[in-house]
Amino acid sequence: MRKDVRILLVGEPKVGKTSLIMSLVSEEFPDEVPLRAEEITIPADVTPERVPTHIVDYSEAEQSDEQLYQEISKANVICIVYSVNNKKSIEKVTSHWIPLINDRTDKDSRVPLILVGNKSDLVEHSSMETILPIMNQYQDIETCVECSAKNLKNISELFYYAQKAVLHPTGPLYCPEEKEMKPSCIKSLTRIFKVSDLDNDGILNDNELNFFQRTCFNTPLAPQALEDVKNVVRRNMTDGVKDNGLTLKGFLFLHTLFIQRGRHETTWTVLRRFGYDDDLELTQDYLFPLIKIPPDCTTELNHNAYLFLQSVFDKHDKDRDCALSPEEVKDLFKVFPYMPWGPDVNNTVCTNDQGWITYQGYLSQWTLTTYLDVQRSLEYLGYLGYSIIYEQESQAAAMTVTRNKRIDLQKKQTQRSVFRCNILGSRGSGKSGFLQAFLGRNLQRKIREDHKSFYAISTTYVYGQEKYLLLHEVMPDFDFLSEADLACDVVCLVYDINNPRSFEYCAKVYKQYFIDSKTPCMLIAGKSDLHEVRQHCSLSPLEFCRKHKLHPPQPFTCNTTEAPNKDIYTRLTTMAMYPHMAQADLKNSTFWLRASVGATVFAVLGFAMYRALLKQR
Repeated sequence: MRKDVRILLVGEPKVGKTSLIMSLVSEEFPDEVPLRAEEITIPADVTPERVPTHIVDYSEAEQSDEQLYQEISKANVICIVYSVNNKKSIEKVTSHWIPLINDRTDKDSRVPLILVGNKSDLVEHSSMETILPIMNQYQDIETCVECSAKNLKNISELFYYAQKAVLHPTGPLYCPEEKEMKPSCIKSLTRIFKVSDLDNDGILNDNELNFFQRTCFNTPLAPQALEDVKNVVRRNMTDGVKDNGLTLKGFLFLHTLFIQRGRHETTWTVLRRFGYDDDLELTQDYLFPLIKIPPDCTTELNHNAYLFLQSVFDKHDKDRDCALSPEEVKDLFKVFPYMPWGPDVNNTVCTNDQGWITYQGYLSQWTLTTYLDVQRSLEYLGYLGYSIIYEQESQAAAMTVTRNKRIDLQKKQTQRSVFRCNILGSRGSGKSGFLQAFLGRNLQRKIREDHKSFYAISTTYVYGQEKYLLLHEVMPDFDFLSEADLACDVVCLVYDINNPRSFEYCAKVYKQYFIDSKTPCMLIAGKSDLHEVRQHCSLSPLEFCRKHKLHPPQPFTCNTTEAPNKDIYTRLTTMAMYPHMAQADLKNSTFWLRASVGATVFAVLGFAMYRALLKQR
């Protein structure tokens, strides 16, 4: 909501603009009226909306046209004052003042207008018959009010309406000609309904309505008040209440009713609580709250964020199969202005036999987004209403910023949960297959080129702790590797044992970029199901590893009938977690055994626990 309101009064000379301002301030009609009143600021604590209000007078005798134009450009709302006993001043409203104001304001952001009929104490009749056609002709006119500066009739109301026209405008919400809400307002309220529908059954039950009421207005509804609201809907439509809960149609009807009865502030309070600005767009402050990330630190979701995302998954997994069908994914993202996940996501995370994203895959994708692009993750959580549902100041409360990696190295331990492994190798060495094998897929699964992903993420277990390993396939361009290509926790150099020139690329990349790095490296002897040929390199892969004190090349193939073996990914995660041990203990096979023990058990247990939770629900 705006932090202040600027009201400008314009109109023909002698219609009583200055008298209106002076009567408001002194609460009595002035004996002597100057040509123009000085700008007046009414403090926030004495205005109904608790917003400082500046009231600006205009005098043709004292001000130039240029000064008038400047005031029009600064005004948030303009009151066009006419005298109810002066037909010429009424005619000037449409022949002079409205065209002048429209010429001086941007078409896309018109200033709301209020028609003010002053001197009502001098006539017996109302000017409304003349004014109503003008109101119908110009959409920018918010309302019309007749008043009298002399007997103080409707003076406070006039400035309240002016303030309200700025803080709670009708224009973005409602179309008077059609007598219905505008599409953008319906779209915004529909998102609010879906976010508030915590069990996704298409109905706001009493608990959800009370939570909504408390969230927006800081007070719950009494049981009788809830029934009264539903009865109003029942009397006006047949499908507004279902199973004693409010449907989307009923929810939209209530807001239409609020607007038609002049209670715009109710709808605006709801819209602003859910992050919308005056143009019914989610504000930048709501979507992208400030979060500071120092160098060499990463971003992860915290425990509450995962609980929230689990609840979102749960309410959209209608068939309880622990996976999201394409229809369920579409339903989940209806609260977004666009579809955030493309077909590449299905090749980035774990899916079931039908190719649907599993519960584990769903959490993995959120983990990846948070790690790679925390601003996008904040935006997505904003669309889902995280800060509202979890009653937090912003989505930033869902994030954990890890400590500097150098401190982890010094202390030889880490609290991080997500580790990045960059995969390098020449073209055709098997990098993409290595990524897909991490997701339990062999070569039998074909991927369209436009659905390909250069990332794969899933969980591994090290000493019984669940960790996320994020694999990133780096494009093979030896002449230029960016900082992003090099920034990671562990490096994987992949070569094709059947291609005599494949290892040469790995050797050059290692010597150029990683020989003096503290980042641990592992060599992968890819396509190990094929015949191994001699590599065209001065040293064989094994000799190269011995010389540079690296672990021997690890044989790997994804050309299997079953799901490929995942032990190698546990080893990579362990190296990422304990880089100080990469050159020493990691050569010891018993270390690998201790690190990976129980990995399969924990993986199965994690899935079983989720299914058990579903059964309890």
